[in-house]
Amino acid sequence: MLLFLDVDGPLIPFGADRAYPVYDRGPAGPPAAGGHPLLHRVDPALGARLDGLGCELVWATTWMDDANACLAPWLGLPALPVVRWPDEDEPPGLPHWKTRPLVDWAAGRSFVWLDDELTEADRAWVAVHHPAPALLHRVDHRYGLTDADFTTVTEWLRLSAAPLSRPRRR
Repeated sequence: MLLFLDVDGPLIPFGADRAYPVYDRGPAGPPAAGGHPLLHRVDPALGARLDGLGCELVWATTWMDDANACLAPWLGLPALPVVRWPDEDEPPGLPHWKTRPLVDWAAGRSFVWLDDELTEADRAWVAVHHPAPALLHRVDHRYGLTDADFTTVTEWLRLSAAPLSRPRRR
């Protein structure tokens, strides 16, 4: 099972009307903020929580390789695969410009996509164009990944792994 992970919004919250917690990896981890001015907003414990989901984690962000250089060490994760976005411009409108490339990257495999810009148009497009189960979960950019988001993903993973029930024969 793949888990496509966006950075801005899901990992780095922004736009809330309150102050954000400030995290520090301490002497055992990479330098505070790791060279990015907002990295201190990312809870380093999210790395273990994401890894604990048992999915193949994949960066699905415009950060590209910077996600591995900056975020992966902060989160205590190894270098992850990175989705390479096409150079051509997507036509304006729906679905989101990431949707088609992620479905192509998944190549028929089941996936979870955590992003703060998902809409029903993306879910509808994936339902028609992707043969495997997929959870497109919108994360509130003001708060980033929360316990409620992890509960939703964990429950979906549990249900999607359950064997399909078959009608009883009489």
